[in-house]
Amino acid sequence: MKKLFEARGMKKIFLLILTYGIVQLLISTNIINYYLQDYLAQICINIILALGLNLVTGFTGQFSLGHAGFMSIGAYTCAIINMNMNSTAGFLVGLFAGAVLAATVGIVVGLPTLRLKGDYLAIATLGMAEIIRIVFLNLKITNGAAGLSQIPQFVNWNWLFIFTMGTLIVISNFLKSSHGRACISIREDEIAAEAMGINTIKYKVISFVIGAFFAGIAGALYSSYFYFIKPDIGGFSKSIDILVIVVLGGMGSLSGSILSSILLAVISVFLSRFPEIRMIIYSLILVCIMIFRPQGLMGSKELSLNIFKNASKKLVNLFSVKKGRV
Repeated sequence: MKKLFEARGMKKIFLLILTYGIVQLLISTNIINYYLQDYLAQICINIILALGLNLVTGFTGQFSLGHAGFMSIGAYTCAIINMNMNSTAGFLVGLFAGAVLAATVGIVVGLPTLRLKGDYLAIATLGMAEIIRIVFLNLKITNGAAGLSQIPQFVNWNWLFIFTMGTLIVISNFLKSSHGRACISIREDEIAAEAMGINTIKYKVISFVIGAFFAGIAGALYSSYFYFIKPDIGGFSKSIDILVIVVLGGMGSLSGSILSSILLAVISVFLSRFPEIRMIIYSLILVCIMIFRPQGLMGSKELSLNIFKNASKKLVNLFSVKKGRV
């Protein structure tokens, strides 16, 4: 069994190294130019946001609409520290401070609101995000509605890859632990979980805080890559965008969130040629996907090499049956 797990681990590490190397090669040869690098950064940031929200909504079953609020906390905290220190060390300090501050706000907000359920929780978290946006809109240190500009850029593909893969590894390992299984049990049946002695409020808050922590990291990466931020970064529309990624990929599927983030970015690149009808086509594509695949791209399953093996076996069997009929 140990050899089996070691083999699987080596395969995953090899795939990660291969992915990093291919993208780095495409960047160095300018196949992925500066324009496409912006989309690449957006993909990585959306993956981090979607993985955190999927932990809260997909795995723990808590409907949150305020995830972008935590992103704005990380973005502004990192930007302010970055603009004062203007160094790689300052970027790392700002990123860590933004993530910790977002997690702290997650604790403060989560303890009272996570006692609510369903639509009430969604309304409460939405209100929380709006409060955060209004606070940033009226603070002098955040430059109000004008936002912060000329933020030093320290984020590149290396940092994006490290934090995206780090987020995936941490959340994946958390879900495999006893704490992760407790969160999943709350999603399946909260009353039964309480009857089995699981402190449901505790694990709801834990998942909420972890999601807020990684949303803070995503915000810090955003502010350190795109130079400019404003209070709307934590608005309702951004929270909906993240929720769309989670639902499209599949509630309870980490690989689904990754695939849907990439898919939506690719669709946006192709539709950029048609700016007049871009949002109409984009919306129609989403509607069609949800009609024909309401459980999302991956459902609650995870993408693995076994899926491709099973698909190839089915194709072989299908062709052999057809040949037999002929």
